[in-house]
Amino acid sequence: MSHSIQNGVWPTMITPFTSSGEVDYAALEQLVEWYIGMGVHGLFAVCQSSEMFKLSLEERVEIARFVKRQAAGRVQVIASGHVSDAFEDQVAELRQIAATGVDAVVLISNRLAKEDEGDEVWKTAASKLLEAIPDVPLGIYECPYPYKRLLSPELLKWCADTGRFWFLKDTCCDLQQMKAKIDAVAGSALKLFNANSSSLLASLKLGAAGFSGVMANFHPDLYVRLTERWKEDETAAEQLQAYLGVASLIELQYYPVNAKYHLQQLGLPITTATRVKDDAGLKANHKIEVGQLELLTNVVRTLLVSSEAGEVTAGLK
Repeated sequence: MSHSIQNGVWPTMITPFTSSGEVDYAALEQLVEWYIGMGVHGLFAVCQSSEMFKLSLEERVEIARFVKRQAAGRVQVIASGHVSDAFEDQVAELRQIAATGVDAVVLISNRLAKEDEGDEVWKTAASKLLEAIPDVPLGIYECPYPYKRLLSPELLKWCADTGRFWFLKDTCCDLQQMKAKIDAVAGSALKLFNANSSSLLASLKLGAAGFSGVMANFHPDLYVRLTERWKEDETAAEQLQAYLGVASLIELQYYPVNAKYHLQQLGLPITTATRVKDDAGLKANHKIEVGQLELLTNVVRTLLVSSEAGEVTAGLK
């Protein structure tokens, strides 16, 4: 097992289902290959995009095991599945996820304290979990459901100081907060990955380690390019960031069904079935928008390739 988390792009993986509602492992195998083919640096399995709150413990564990095995060491894999309320149930599910061999087990920040409880309650619960699952690298996901619990820089520093935490999927969407968090964990193994597309480039300049968000289910290769090469050409990076920020508005249009539809249009054997939404709610205009987004994405890709070949002198150079 590695001793740190790779910088870069970590898609929040979707879970393919068969038309009868079972996890479709044949489609999941091809999905893993698609992500890796797009150049991503790691995979975040069994997260909210994966519909983890609608998966049984057996399914959560098997998906984590399957993705880790399919990745075959080409990229790191982390997984959550931390959905239970009772401490004993959390320990049981986290131990089983850890046993799959994933590179880190991701805790959901809102599982460790109620919405009206303070950081000390959270810290006490986290300490108990650290004791219950020793020697397992951990991450934290500021999951919006059932309520969003953002970690303060002080609490995040406490996490970093334990030496156990490697990954934070940050969902604050606020650069000032991100800077305070990044500064708080400087020099530690804990890295901040921004879930927000529009602030990605600015957060990279502040020291964020990369991107972990839903839009890596649409065009992860463009996020890979931005995270790997943003220092090379400031104008090109700003232009690519502008496109990614505007394009990310599609996540408000019936996600994750629209992401599954998009992947289906790319030729992956994925149905639009989900357990969180009725896929009949994906309307004709949603499908048109997905197609137009892909067309524009291909235009951006062409401009990037052309600029590398020296064929254009302005725009995404």
